[in-house]
Amino acid sequence: MHLATCRTGRVFILYDADSVCDAELAPQIGPPLFDPRQWRQAGRVVGEAPGRGSSLFLDAGGEQWVLRPYRRGGLAARISTTRYLWTGLERTRAFRELRLTARLHERGLPVPRPVAASVTHHGLTYTAALITVRIPGARALAERLPGVEPLLLERVGATVRRFHDAGLDHVDLNARNLLLDADDRVWLIDLDRCRLRAPGAWPEANLERLGRSLAKFGAAEAMAAIRRGYA
Repeated sequence: MHLATCRTGRVFILYDADSVCDAELAPQIGPPLFDPRQWRQAGRVVGEAPGRGSSLFLDAGGEQWVLRPYRRGGLAARISTTRYLWTGLERTRAFRELRLTARLHERGLPVPRPVAASVTHHGLTYTAALITVRIPGARALAERLPGVEPLLLERVGATVRRFHDAGLDHVDLNARNLLLDADDRVWLIDLDRCRLRAPGAWPEANLERLGRSLAKFGAAEAMAAIRRGYA
């Protein structure tokens, strides 16, 4: 993976040169790569994911991509749903998430392959978007609840343990950010605001958050099997 940067006016793009060069139907590196209208006009939008950010699934030729704009939630959304405080390019959420995803991907951990991140500077604020490769046939763990086999839940727990052993503090570990592909392999997505940390109390906080998420989907009992696999 070869990360490179480019700039067009107020737009800064961090991208994997191999991913973008290999794409057959994607626009050239630049703002149009992150413009949903360009993809729709080309007839390359093949689906849309639920959620605050309204991620789009894109036909990039040999593979599909996920285009996810950054959207605020909670109280901050009352001020702006799309703008974040500018404190420097490398501290933007999009650049940090892409670099972290690339680092984990290169270490062989099951995360989507990153493609590109875009940051548009607006004085004191910025807007951003991220593109990753779509995992074929993947469904959120939440969609498989209840009724998931205990052995598969143990595999989920073992996968979470791999990330924790690598030092990843996933601040939003929930049943929608754990994916199961067509072969029941487990993937972890949405690394926004996540970071690599030294050992501490944070792994248990991650697991407790996952437990609360499972309870919301009426599958609190699934956490026992996940903890077995984790151990």
